[in-house]
Amino acid sequence: MRATRCRNATIGGEPEPPTMAAVGRVLRTAVVALACAGAVARAEDKAASSASVQAKLSYCKDCHGASAQGYPGFFPIPRLAGQQIVYVENQLRAFIEHRRTNNVMFNVAHALTPGMVSALAANFKELNPAPVGGAPKQLVAQGRKIFEDGLPDANIAACAACHGPEATGSGDIPRLAGQLYPYVIKTLTNWGKERGQNPAKPDTSAIMSPVAHSLSKAQIEEVAAFVSYLR
Repeated sequence: MRATRCRNATIGGEPEPPTMAAVGRVLRTAVVALACAGAVARAEDKAASSASVQAKLSYCKDCHGASAQGYPGFFPIPRLAGQQIVYVENQLRAFIEHRRTNNVMFNVAHALTPGMVSALAANFKELNPAPVGGAPKQLVAQGRKIFEDGLPDANIAACAACHGPEATGSGDIPRLAGQLYPYVIKTLTNWGKERGQNPAKPDTSAIMSPVAHSLSKAQIEEVAAFVSYLR
């Protein structure tokens, strides 16, 4: 009995070193445990990230509407639903870099990580609520003509040439379809005061400057009316 109980002990009472097989079993157990812990941590991070995106989307929708359809108030807030991802990303950076001047949006954009910006843009792209409408319908026909054919006498190209025949945009060229009538009017009328405000960081919006400045108030309203009803 005594010999059996003590066969793994040395004369001084110290245990013998573990065998290589025992060490292997311990290491395998540790690796499995670490892998499981890592998987759980990644799952928790993903859940936290998803929750953060949803929370930020809810915050955005407080102003831009429950479906990001925009808000036609005294200060019209633009539709983001269906907007091009690259365009949204670029415009949020434009607020941070003061290429666009808006104190509210500067504070919002400045707090967003690049990953959050991309996640928000991707979520907005998937939304497709009905246009808010409300524009004078008698302006739509002439607005369509300007959008599709331009104004050759004024050397203004067709809007469709860049924004696409359905006004859905592409890449850093924005979607205009369904955009709020008063917002389009405000933006085109005040283009030079809202876009390209940081000379140190040239803005892609510069291409629109001669167009916006060449359109009359009536022509801006006509184009705005036409695109506001597109879906």
